[in-house]
Amino acid sequence: MLRAKIIATGSYTPERKLTNFDLEKIVDTSDEWITERTGIKERRIANEKQSTSDLAYEASKAALRQAGLKAKDIDLIIVATVTGDMPVPSTACLLQNLLDAKKAAAFDINAACSGFIYGLSIADSFIRSGTYKKILLVGAETLSKFTDWEDRTTCVLFGDGAGAVIIEAANGENGIISTEIHSDGSLWELLNLPGGGSKNPPSKETLNKRLHFLKMKGNETFKVAVRTLESLVVDTLKKNNLKSSQLSALIPHQANLRIIQATANRLGLSMDKVVVNLDRYGNTSAASIPIALDEAVRIGRIRHGDYVLLEAFGGGLTWASALIKW
Repeated sequence: MLRAKIIATGSYTPERKLTNFDLEKIVDTSDEWITERTGIKERRIANEKQSTSDLAYEASKAALRQAGLKAKDIDLIIVATVTGDMPVPSTACLLQNLLDAKKAAAFDINAACSGFIYGLSIADSFIRSGTYKKILLVGAETLSKFTDWEDRTTCVLFGDGAGAVIIEAANGENGIISTEIHSDGSLWELLNLPGGGSKNPPSKETLNKRLHFLKMKGNETFKVAVRTLESLVVDTLKKNNLKSSQLSALIPHQANLRIIQATANRLGLSMDKVVVNLDRYGNTSAASIPIALDEAVRIGRIRHGDYVLLEAFGGGLTWASALIKW
C-alpha cells in the first residue's frame, strides 16, 4: 500500500514574547480576562525585518535537517498562509529562492487556520498519484502585522510562527490514512481581512477605515467552531472504523482552549492525549498545527505506530481533519 508519510518536522517562532501583562499596557484588557476566555498567556511576535517567508525558511531548514535531506531533493513546496510576503509572487516561490530549491515547483494555498491540513490533503494526492516524491509543506504566518492593536477583542488572540513537514511516498500502513476538507463561504464575514484585495484595494479610505486588519465576530465563530469540529472528528474516526480510544494524540488548531476541550470531550478523550501549546503561542493560524506537531514529535510524545488526529477550523469558513498512522 502506497501512502504519503511525514518523515520529518520542523518549526520556528520569533524570539520576542508578548505576554498578557504586556497587553494590559496597550489595550483595556487583563491577564485574567484573556486566560479565562482563550487559555492564551503569551504569543511570539516577528520583528520589523521578519516576513512570513523568513519564518518559513527557518522551519523548513529544521525539517530538512531532521530528514537528512538537502533543498535540492524537494520536488514541490506548498506554503499555507494568509499573511504572505506580498500578493505576487507566492511566499512559496520566495521560500524556494531562500532555500535554493531549484528543482521544486512552488505555490501558496489560503484556507486560513485550516490551511496546513488542506496542504496535507493536496500533498497526499500528489504523492499517491506519483506526481511528486518529496514535498515540503509549510504553515507560516506573521499575523501580528495584520492585527489591529487597538481592537482588544482580536489583538489578544494572534501570534507569529511557522511549522514545516517533509512528506514522501512510503509502502506500508504508516502515513496519511485520510483527510477531510470542507468550507462554507456563506459565513465569510465571521472572520476576514477586508482590505488589500480587489474588493477593497489600498487607498486612504481603506486605511482610515482600518480595513487592512483582521476582523472577527468572536461569539458567532466560537459557536460554529464547536459544533462543526465535534461532528468532524467523530465522522473522521467513523469513516476509518477507529475508536477514539485508539488515538494516541489529538492535535487541534490552537485557537481557543474551550473549543479544544469541547472537541476532546465529544471524543471522550482525556486532555492528556491532546497537544496544547496555545498558552505559549496564541493563534498562529496555518502554523499552529505543524508547530504543535513538531513539538510533540521532538519530545517523543508521538511514536511509530501511533494514530494521530489533526483538526482545524478557520476563516472561509473552512474546516478540515487528517488521520495519520505515524
